[in-house]
Amino acid sequence: MPQMPGLIKGLGVTFKTMMRTLFPDGAKNPIPRPSVGAQTVQYPHEKESPAPRARGVIALHEENCTSCMLCARECPDWCIYIEGHKYLAPPRRAGGSPRQKNALDRFDIDYSLCMYCGICVEVCPFDALFWTPEYEFSELKIADLLHDKERLGEWMHTVPDFEEYEAGSEQKVKKVPR
Repeated sequence: MPQMPGLIKGLGVTFKTMMRTLFPDGAKNPIPRPSVGAQTVQYPHEKESPAPRARGVIALHEENCTSCMLCARECPDWCIYIEGHKYLAPPRRAGGSPRQKNALDRFDIDYSLCMYCGICVEVCPFDALFWTPEYEFSELKIADLLHDKERLGEWMHTVPDFEEYEAGSEQKVKKVPR
């Protein structure tokens, strides 16, 4: 029974904290107001700003996507669906032969399957995918969590600019396409 005084002391600290939370005005006004004394954010009414470069929803910059399928192949959840077709583009120089290019027909991300690991954003060689700090994109029906390329493109305006590198870094600062 030598642990009993420590247990009672711990319960006393817990009880004191509970009373301060429930009754923030103390004994002079014993009306319970837990939302005033709470240390947590009362979410739907008050919103915290997420940390810089927080992972929210993935945004697509459609003009940069070449339908290379790297993001879809590397995704461990197989939640990215891409369809595209090839077309002939005019030559870059006069007298050159026409170039073959890829066009993006479909780019969907199923957020009911996505685990937000970020592999797709990291593996994209053309900077077509970006993290946004938006975290409120819940839906009433699970089928509505399948975001198409238009909906993913709407998130691009919320992508924050990249932060500067440390002094002495030789890497060029990346720019977010707008």
